Amino acid sequence: MISSLLNFEFSLDVAAVLWFVLLVGIYRVLAEWGPFERRSIVGAVQRQRLAWMRNMAIRENRMIDVILVGNLGQGNAFFASTSVIAIGGLTAIMGSGEHVQAMLERLPYVTKVPLVLWETKVIFIVGTFIFAFFKFAWSFRLSHCTAIMIGAAPILREPYAHDCDHHAELTAKMIGLAADHTNSGIRAFYYAIAAMAWFFHPLLFMSAAKWVMAILIRRDFFSRSLRAVSASAR
Repeated sequence: MISSLLNFEFSLDVAAVLWFVLLVGIYRVLAEWGPFERRSIVGAVQRQRLAWMRNMAIRENRMIDVILVGNLGQGNAFFASTSVIAIGGLTAIMGSGEHVQAMLERLPYVTKVPLVLWETKVIFIVGTFIFAFFKFAWSFRLSHCTAIMIGAAPILREPYAHDCDHHAELTAKMIGLAADHTNSGIRAFYYAIAAMAWFFHPLLFMSAAKWVMAILIRRDFFSRSLRAVSASAR
């Protein structure tokens, strides 16, 4: 009887992870596939970036543009540092896993699980923050590349108008790539919040994953901010 119950709980944990992976995969298709991306806030902001870089190309003084890109890069540095702190804290928890697990299981409605499964849950969240760190760190690097491209932008002159416009498009694309990595890192923070529910029960993990995905989809495709950015981009 106990063995059957443990097998059922383990199967439920596996199902919860597969459900989470399925939802993340569906969201990535919605967020990154061309027709959907163009209708999302990501596509609307990218059109604003292109307008920004085209305006940059006609300015001789690009200091304000470099400052703006630098501010974006500092945000990525902050989130990268936060990811490292979270990784360190979770790693420290694993060093005293039995004590932390015992404290957590005193809470109501927390399912008791073997220590190895509990540590697997911690490793799962650690992996999520490691993914976020690499995304934010690379985005921070790309923001530096963007600042260099802004500095290398040719001054607008009639014979070189096409070159200026082409360089503006490439610079906007570079900022867009940095933003894509930033968005992936921020989504990883959302995923980690959903994964924390796994400590309580796999069914709660599944519900939290669905709740997080609903929030992300609403903000990307149905938010007031999307309507404002889209209207401004016309």
